[in-house]
Amino acid sequence: MPMFIKFFKALNANQHPGQIALSFVLGMILGLTPLLFPHNLLIVLLVFLLRVNLSALLVAFAFFTGLAYLFDPLFDRFGYWLLHLQSLQPLWTDLYNQTLWQLLSFNNTIVIGSVVFSVLISVPAFYGFLVLVRLYRRRFLEWVQRFKLVRMLRGAEGANVIGGMLK
Repeated sequence: MPMFIKFFKALNANQHPGQIALSFVLGMILGLTPLLFPHNLLIVLLVFLLRVNLSALLVAFAFFTGLAYLFDPLFDRFGYWLLHLQSLQPLWTDLYNQTLWQLLSFNNTIVIGSVVFSVLISVPAFYGFLVLVRLYRRRFLEWVQRFKLVRMLRGAEGANVIGGMLK
């Protein structure tokens, strides 16, 4: 529960919407792709190098991990299609003969299908999340703050966490 409170604080704070959108995208990639594979080390490295909101990343990761189970059959078919494209056969053969690419498990249909899919949708997803964060701040946040209960909770002495979350 504290993670969701931190998440809503980030949504309501002065943190740049692009940082939150990037956090969602990185969480989406982590959630949609198999977790214990080397390609996720790159994502973790980006988390440490870039200014991202960790709570937004973890919320997106949890959400998209749940969706990944539904999409695994589609990732499997997409990966199978990619690995069996005649025009890419020489590339796959050359890559598989190199140790690094063997370690990345790109020949696993679910791995390559989910990674390629996640990378392809990451730019449109970033702009989609950016729009959603801005819409939330512009419309929903003002609407929520109009409620008398929210105003009372903000002023209540024992509700510092909730009041801080709704600011």
